[in-house]
Amino acid sequence: MRGQQTHFIFIMSMAVAVFAIAVASVATAGESKTAKIARAIRAAPPSISTNATIMDVDGTVLRPGTNGWTCMPGLSANNRSPMCNDEVWVKLMQAVDAKAAFHTDRVGIGYMLAGDATPVSNTDPFDTKQDPGEVWVQEGTHLMLILPDPAMLEGITDDPNNGGPYVMWKGTPYAHLMVPVAPRPQKKK
Repeated sequence: MRGQQTHFIFIMSMAVAVFAIAVASVATAGESKTAKIARAIRAAPPSISTNATIMDVDGTVLRPGTNGWTCMPGLSANNRSPMCNDEVWVKLMQAVDAKAAFHTDRVGIGYMLAGDATPVSNTDPFDTKQDPGEVWVQEGTHLMLILPDPAMLEGITDDPNNGGPYVMWKGTPYAHLMVPVAPRPQKKK
């Protein structure tokens, strides 16, 4: 059992590393390992982050974990939005990175309890520049849920301004439910 758990952690760590390296070409240079770990563990409840693997944006394991979760301080030097993901979310991130199909037979959970520091397109997972008229969102404290049957998302709005849960990346293989649990950050004027 211990060998299987170690193998699982290694595989998951490698999966996140591949995604992180592709998305983030610049690590959070100049920031201490301790600061990165502190930011990463804010992404999930202590019952998860205390024993999670903490991985830097370049794939470096900052702290090995034992519970199958992976927390990151952010996806790049400019994106300091910490997240903690289960195995399903790690696979979704790999699929987005490879622009590959994605399917799961079980629920996936991602935590971003520190909220988003960087706005992201609500409709296109590959969009990196907000153009006029596009729907982008910078969410506060939230959970992200991947459902095994895309039909389960039918009837749920994709409007992030509806005041409740909404579908992000609707109509793509990466569609997931965003569940805000606190107000969004105030926009700078």
